[in-house]
Amino acid sequence: MRLAEIEAIALNVGLAVFAAFIFFIIYDLAKKSKAGKFGTFILFLALGLGLGVFLIKNLIVYLMDL
Repeated sequence: MRLAEIEAIALNVGLAVFAAFIFFIIYDLAKKSKAGKFGTFILFLALGLGLGVFLIKNLIVYLMDL
């Protein structure tokens, strides 16, 4: 296995862990602020949208390289 392959795997794993941590932070924020179901949905929509767009951008770049 070459170094570039190891770096690519580590980047993907790191991004997955980072995404999970971001969603945990959003959930914890909703729980501590007692946002309710609709408020929690809005928090995930608004704050998770930035992460979602970042991941979609990476997917599009990957598909364009094929």
